[in-house]
Amino acid sequence: MTTSERSLQIAYSPCPNDTFVFDALAHGRVPGAPALDVTFADIDITNGMAERGEFDVLKVSYAVLPYVLDEYALLPCGGALGRGCGPLVLTREAGTDLTGRTVAVPSEKSTAYLLFRLWAADTLPGGVGEIVVLPFHEIMPAVRDGKVDAGLVIHEARFTYQNYGLHKLADMGEHWERSTGLPIPLGAIIAKRSLGAETLGLLADSIRASVRAAWDDPEASRPYVMEHAQEMDPAVADQHIGLYVNEFTAGLGEDGYAAVRGLLTRAAAEGLLPPLGPQTLDFP
Repeated sequence: MTTSERSLQIAYSPCPNDTFVFDALAHGRVPGAPALDVTFADIDITNGMAERGEFDVLKVSYAVLPYVLDEYALLPCGGALGRGCGPLVLTREAGTDLTGRTVAVPSEKSTAYLLFRLWAADTLPGGVGEIVVLPFHEIMPAVRDGKVDAGLVIHEARFTYQNYGLHKLADMGEHWERSTGLPIPLGAIIAKRSLGAETLGLLADSIRASVRAAWDDPEASRPYVMEHAQEMDPAVADQHIGLYVNEFTAGLGEDGYAAVRGLLTRAAAEGLLPPLGPQTLDFP
């Protein structure tokens, strides 16, 4: 069976931005698009899948790219970049000094954690203490209940952390944008190079069409979004989509690619990631 005759195995998160982006494509409403066999998994899981070469198409953290670009190509659309959408560090008490403290993070291979490490290198000369990996939906309760001193949160936590009585200590996105002037690279869509240039091009075109379809008729995607939104308030889901689905989702463009290269280059210079290998970020 050729690639064009079988469904592509794809894994992305159940978060509203991903379900919004992929709704039309996943439900066969993009003419001529490849069929998808969808698996839902949080970003820490999909990062590991990418490193093991599992699945044809994956939503991953930009921070994992140096480990997977030999096998996967970065698609120029469908991902999450933006401004004012960075991860937050939350604490129970305002102004907590994190030197030597325990911090919960959603993944040690996530872009959020990479941005956190770059922030900490600039602002905490003494360094933080223990890093604990938790599923992102468990982080705010852990901070609230005193199980950890601080939490690095992503997604809709930007809009709901006050409900847990927590305080924003720092915004990783603000720090990144202030120091670089570039948008914040968060999540990437990657696909196996072995699919071939024709299929990769068709997939990218189909994702763009799916994004445009969702923008043209947002209500069409609402059942899919809310089915997987983990009991999220519809208004919060709308805020989430508005923040993470933007011009960079339709196409990375010059600023998007500059942001990704900037993040990976600086992280490599700090010894946080291996340098990019011979495979470039350019789309085949």
